[in-house]
Amino acid sequence: MKTVAARKAADVSGTHLWLVLMKAHRTLQRLATRSIEASDIGLSDFAVMEMLLHKGPQPVNEIGRRVELTSGAITTAVDRLESRGLVTREAHESDRRARIVRLTPRGKEHATRVFASHKTAMDFVATGLSRTERAMLIELLRKLGTSAELPQRKNNGR
Repeated sequence: MKTVAARKAADVSGTHLWLVLMKAHRTLQRLATRSIEASDIGLSDFAVMEMLLHKGPQPVNEIGRRVELTSGAITTAVDRLESRGLVTREAHESDRRARIVRLTPRGKEHATRVFASHKTAMDFVATGLSRTERAMLIELLRKLGTSAELPQRKNNGR
């Protein structure tokens, strides 16, 4: 008769995979949140600043879409960052309705510092895996995400 550990190790079902991913995600999310909040910034503001730091100036609606914030939440986050002198809003060159958000020099310095601190924390969390294991995991998770989207795309006629 198999031991409990052997039965669990042999469970390679999609449900078990989902459970393991969810538990790992919860743990990483908790650690990431602590890391970000230790820098005296909220998650929404961090997401906006991180995107602007790595992608450059962006329309407000595009930031909201990419960091998954509602139009009200992205407006509030940008208002907060603007009041701290970390971002500016400018008119869009070709669309009078749109506003472009850009990091100020002070915002870029702050975002660089906060992101570096967060990167250090996340790199430390990942030390449980070798570089090779991390690369393999990243590749496998991308493959899983892509394959999971295929049935959804087919059902939506894409």
